[in-house]
Amino acid sequence: MAKGVNHYMKDGSVHRGGMHKMPNGEMHSGAKHSASSKKLFHFSELSKTAQAKARKSRSQAKG
Repeated sequence: MAKGVNHYMKDGSVHRGGMHKMPNGEMHSGAKHSASSKKLFHFSELSKTAQAKARKSRSQAKG
């Protein structure tokens, strides 16, 4: 996954913390894998509902 590209939680909230790449290529939250690590997504991989939440938070951050 590219540097400088936002990564999102499943619900559309932006992930700002550390992340690591799994052997299957997926990005997960946290610098190291743990039981609390969550899968991260690119904007295009989110559901329509999550995309709407992400758009709203991006526009508020710029505004």
